[in-house]
Amino acid sequence: MDMPTSNGWRVKSLDAILATAEKKGLHRSLGAFQLTLLGVGAVIGTGIFVLTAVAAQKAGPGMMLSFCIAGFVCAVAALCYSELASMVPVAGSAYTYTYAVMGEVLAWMVGWALVLEYALGASAVAVGWSNHVVGELADRGVHFPNMIANADGLMANVELMFGAKPTQDLLNAAHTGGFINLLAVIIVMAITALLIKGTTESATFNAVLVVVKLLALTLFMILTLPRMHASYFHPFTPTGFGNLTSGTGYVGAAASIFFAYVGFDAVSTAAEETVNPQRNVPIGLIGSLTICTVIYLLVAAGAIGTMGAQPVTSLGGVFLAPGSPEMAGRCAAIVNSGAVEPLVCSKHALVHVLQTIGYPVIGEIVGWAAIIALPSVVLMMMFGQTRVFFTMARDGLLPAAFAKVHPKFKTPYVVTAVTGLFALIFAGLLPVGSLADYSNSGTLFAFAMVAVAVLVLRVKDPTRKRRFRTPIVWVVAPAAIIGCVVLYAALDVTSKLVLVGWGGAGLVVYYLYGRSRSHVGLGLTEVHELDADMPVNPVPPFTGFE
Repeated sequence: MDMPTSNGWRVKSLDAILATAEKKGLHRSLGAFQLTLLGVGAVIGTGIFVLTAVAAQKAGPGMMLSFCIAGFVCAVAALCYSELASMVPVAGSAYTYTYAVMGEVLAWMVGWALVLEYALGASAVAVGWSNHVVGELADRGVHFPNMIANADGLMANVELMFGAKPTQDLLNAAHTGGFINLLAVIIVMAITALLIKGTTESATFNAVLVVVKLLALTLFMILTLPRMHASYFHPFTPTGFGNLTSGTGYVGAAASIFFAYVGFDAVSTAAEETVNPQRNVPIGLIGSLTICTVIYLLVAAGAIGTMGAQPVTSLGGVFLAPGSPEMAGRCAAIVNSGAVEPLVCSKHALVHVLQTIGYPVIGEIVGWAAIIALPSVVLMMMFGQTRVFFTMARDGLLPAAFAKVHPKFKTPYVVTAVTGLFALIFAGLLPVGSLADYSNSGTLFAFAMVAVAVLVLRVKDPTRKRRFRTPIVWVVAPAAIIGCVVLYAALDVTSKLVLVGWGGAGLVVYYLYGRSRSHVGLGLTEVHELDADMPVNPVPPFTGFE
């Protein structure tokens, strides 16, 4: 029976969860090479397609350092993640790990923070997809109405309404910007409907999408790297190390670029199916993250070296925040003056680079690769969110309606609809850079808690069987914790406050609703979700998350 511990922290029985895990009987067949490929497929994609311009505005050419910093933090966090994933290979991800090790309150906070990772992450990808569609239409002479292509005008008017200084850039955004990103809303609605219906997305199709993304990026590198000019790399770090209030600098860019690496847990969660996981999981994790970082660096170098990536400043010489109404207004003014649109202003940066240097057809191919591949990423992020919420509802921490399974489709349709509504609101109103940063704030918190959980469990239960053990854990885990804290600190103030505000709201919900209804708190012994008729949405383990 799962009961509160003596110090009042309710801990879900790890033995019960592990007993369930043992029943899975997963066949061990994956080697280091297969794990590396799995990791490359899971990581490469969305971030590099949609965040290149955001990173360039924050760091200029120094965004190459940002990719290295973000990759390192992901690597050490992944090694911690792998130990718990191999011990507790069940639904709920970091939420379940925290529940089993550090108790209900912190588990609730992690599960609540994962909403930011998955739902807002899905919103960010949806906006990135919308930007590519609008760009492709424009290239064909079809100009999507600006009023429904973005929410720059709405956000500018909101800022002016609340007393923001009416600069020329802000006024320009208020008059020329849009009021909703309609295409982003539509794609989220479509994906929500697919998840409720449970439409099968085959692993083969996902693998094809991975190949499409990699071929597109390979084409980009082949065409841009030979045409680089060293002058475009100076100054290399125009915004410096970073500003902890604005989120600029190469560390601030690393905090945004972190989004480009999310998905590496596909390797971690495969530990149960890996031959000799103690050796092969680290190889797969480090190998895939190294390969992805090299690809990212080469793509970034190609973009910077062919057309430059210096940040745009206001008329007063102040670096502007990417995605802000002021930035939108300044970019509009630059384009209206007849100048070539800067890389940092583009909403489909890689396509824009190829078009600018004389490869419009290849640019179109890269654009269509993003358009084809990104919806599956929205689907997998929303799928992950619904499963976390479903697990929390099964634990009694959320209303039982969230665990309702559709009688025909056998999917958790209520929680899927709620997730979809949440995602589409933010996809319609916020720019991709802001959404990625908000998503990262939740992800960084969850990953830091996983690293803490590894250390706590090493002290509390050192003899428990671990199929994978984090190497030099007393170095790796603290490095993961410190790295997550530094990247969180490097986010802009709004992104930091989003996590704090969201966490505060979560605690209110927990103490008003979840705590008194918690099954663990009530002393209810449950069969774990993998044994308890967990709804089976026939979407298989994916190979193209990020």
